Amino acid sequence: MPWRAPASKADGAADEHGKNGTVPRPGGAAPPEQTAGVAAEVGVPAERVDRNLFRVLLHRPRVAKAINDLLYAQRFGAALDGRLRELAIMRIGWMTGCEYEWTQHWTVAQTAFGCGPNDLLAVRDWRQAQRFGEVERAVLTATDETLASGTLSADTWALCRRQLGSADACLELAAVIATWHLISQVARSLEIPVEDGVAFWPPDGVAPAGPAES
Repeated sequence: MPWRAPASKADGAADEHGKNGTVPRPGGAAPPEQTAGVAAEVGVPAERVDRNLFRVLLHRPRVAKAINDLLYAQRFGAALDGRLRELAIMRIGWMTGCEYEWTQHWTVAQTAFGCGPNDLLAVRDWRQAQRFGEVERAVLTATDETLASGTLSADTWALCRRQLGSADACLELAAVIATWHLISQVARSLEIPVEDGVAFWPPDGVAPAGPAES
């Protein structure tokens, strides 16, 4: 029988408790061949069903569709340079301790958006790194400030406006930080695992000491 997203529980209904009184996380990553039909029905691209994030989100197809559209809107035809976006995403993954986000974008940033491995490693402690110029530092400053305070100060906005060259790019940077912080929160809250056969926290297995966000 084809897999279908389960019907939602009635308001006020409680999930069954797992062992030791814990409540199991919803869903679970169904096999791609079981989620492909649901993805096609709601317009989620076929390549997404290879990702555990979407294999879990497709338990709620409309949520999966909305998140996919949000990600795609910022990836194609964007005013913000793709390499700068990936540096911000990697910083979010590192600062929030999101293994899934860091691991996924370690490959994507290099193969699709021109980031070098040393750039990505430098994101871990970018203030001490010597390889970033003023534009990259503005983006990473905005990322850290938003994670710490939930917003961009007037000074940081002005800095990004000077360095990025357009209000559109600054708007997209604010949206990127918010969007991939959302992805980090979802991945961690639902305990979404890295795909089988993929190394954790590439390239060296080093994880951050702990989340450093507001």
